[in-house]
Formats: sequence, structure tokens, C-alpha cells
Amino acid sequence: MYPLAAAMVVDSEVLRAELEQAFQSLAVRVVVDLPEMPSEWSSFLDRLDRMKPDVVMLSMGRLASPLEEVISAVRSTAARPAVFILHTEADPEAILRALRAGASEYLFPPIGQQLQAALERVARTREAATERTAPGGRVAAFLSAKGGCGATTIACHVALELPRLIDAKVLLADLDLQAGLIGFLLKNKSDYSVADAVYNIQRLDQSYWRGLVSNGIPNVEFITAPSRPASKNLPPGHVKQVFSFARTQYDWTVLDLGRHVTALTLTMLEMSDEAYLVTTHEIPALHQTKQLVQLLLDSGYPRDRLRLVLNRIPKRSDVTLDELESMLGITIFATLANDYQSLQEAFTEGRMLDTSSHLGRDLQRLAAKIAGVDINKKKKFSLFG
Repeated sequence: MYPLAAAMVVDSEVLRAELEQAFQSLAVRVVVDLPEMPSEWSSFLDRLDRMKPDVVMLSMGRLASPLEEVISAVRSTAARPAVFILHTEADPEAILRALRAGASEYLFPPIGQQLQAALERVARTREAATERTAPGGRVAAFLSAKGGCGATTIACHVALELPRLIDAKVLLADLDLQAGLIGFLLKNKSDYSVADAVYNIQRLDQSYWRGLVSNGIPNVEFITAPSRPASKNLPPGHVKQVFSFARTQYDWTVLDLGRHVTALTLTMLEMSDEAYLVTTHEIPALHQTKQLVQLLLDSGYPRDRLRLVLNRIPKRSDVTLDELESMLGITIFATLANDYQSLQEAFTEGRMLDTSSHLGRDLQRLAAKIAGVDINKKKKFSLFG
């Protein structure tokens, strides 16, 4: 379920206990919790304006003003929240009064299943609205045809290069839950990972997110894959919710999806603007590439959003690029030089490649092509100045 923020004004211990129990299994973050409506309830409305809850839950107890007036005022605050009226019993007259006053729901014990269904309706509406209005950065996903093709290395370099090309704020996210090498390559020892966002989705806001991501590189933040085996099976829907939120915070999100096509891979591809499939010139990699291209197309991924990146291309080959495209059934988006020595030297020194190497220049050109920038019109520069 899309994560929601809730405000509570509940004066019944019975209802409060039911809510607390129900919240344990729901992606709901309580941002306002009061036992009764303040006598000066304009201060309560000011608080709603600041906290912007998606839903406000009111028990039909001691309200300072008529129910119609309270609900109308609550719904006019910044977030335009849904209003749930809670009562200890299914009183037909109370139900009719609540709905006539503008309440979205009327809930009574046992609340659990009713509340879940009601919140899911709000969540679907909020998620759809977010997708329509999110400022929305673009999402570029990288995946390998097979292990060792270099998708992680390429994703790291592209993420670091984008801000220098287009003055963008970039998120680099490690969703290779099996290998998870981004933290190692960037020399990061963060205690937090994608799993922390997923398991605390009810707390997800800008402040909490800032505590999870790492930085140290201008305009680039990154979040690593979980290291604990127990955290490697993350619910795809929850991961998608995390990055639906995250993409509103960045101009670009670069995802490393690893080499295993899983339910998570397919879910994240759904929200990606482009997918960059990285392969090499070796026969086993090309065989896997052809199978993976067909799998992605059969799953419904649009051909015009699938990009093939041919890594470690040899100086001489018996097979031309045109022949490879014909064999694989997809156009080659970019080729990258085979520059193993420069790459190993950079990793040994704890850095990424700069443009003094052939591969470094190729990676810069790849990032420029992804960003839609004519690099020939840009001032010459390297990845790190």
C-alpha cells in the first residue's frame, strides 16, 4: 500500500486500542495524535496545514463545533485529507449524519479490516495523484545480461557524470540485492540501505530519507543494497513505493538492478523511463542478451525504452555491429572500450575513472547521450574536475 500519513483525534480508549493494533500491519505514519479536539481548534487546523496528513480520523465524541463544520474545515487544509469518522457502534443515525457531513468513511469495531480497506482506497487515490503531479525526475535502470558485464560500474559512472552535464541532483540506488557492489565501489560503509526504507515505509518523508542516503559527491546521493541475508527478499510493491517517493526528490534516479530478472526487476522496470541492458562481446553474454531482450519484450516492456550497451568492445571483431543488432533484435545504443587496466587502477586507488582514459571518455559520452546533451558543445572537463 502507498505510504500514508494520518492524524488522529480519538477520545475512546476502545477505538484507540483498535487503531494501534491495526496500524502495526499498515503503511501508516501517525503525524498528529490527540485525545480530544482542542477548544481553540484553529490551532489544530494550522497543525494539519503543516503536517499534511492524507487522512484525519475523528471519533464522534466531544467536538468543539458541529460535525459538518469540523469536517469542512479539515478538508479545506493544505493536504485536503480524507476524513474517517470513528464510533464505538454501528448507529444508523450517526452513520447518516457523518456521511451527510462529508466524511469519507464511518468505522466501528472491529476496525481492522474496515480500516485497511478504507486506507487502501485513499492510498490508490493518492498514488494516482502523485504519479500525475510529481515533479518527477527521470529513472534510468541498468541491468546485466549476465554476471560480470559491468552494469554496476557503468551505472556508477553515469550517476556521477550526470550532474556535471546537466546540473542535476542525482540518486544512485543499488537494487542488486544479491551482489550489492555500489557501496564497495564508492567506498561507503553506511549502516542504512534500501531495506531500511522498505521496512519503515510508514515513516518515509524527506527527513527520514535524508538519514538513509549517503553523499560526499556534489549533487549525487546514493543508497546501498542490504547486506544482511534476511533483508534480501524485499516486497517489490513496497520497493516501488519507496522509489516513487524518491523520484520526486531528484532530477535523475539511476538504478542498478543486477543480473537476475526477478519480480523486483520487472516491477522497477515498469517505473523506469529507460532500461539499459549491458552486455559484452562474448558468446555466452550475447546468448543471454538475446534471451533477456525477448523476455523483457514479452513482459510488456516497450522496445523504444530498451537500450543496449555493448561493453568491453574489442578493437577487432569478426562480427560487425550491424550483424549483432540483427542477431539480437535490438539497436545498439552505445559501445564502450575495453580498458581493463585503467579501470583496475582507478578501483585500486579508490576512485572512478576520469576522462584521461579511453573508457572514461566513452562513459562520459554515454552519460551525455542518456541526458540528451551534445557533449561537443560542452566545455572540456573530467568526471572530478
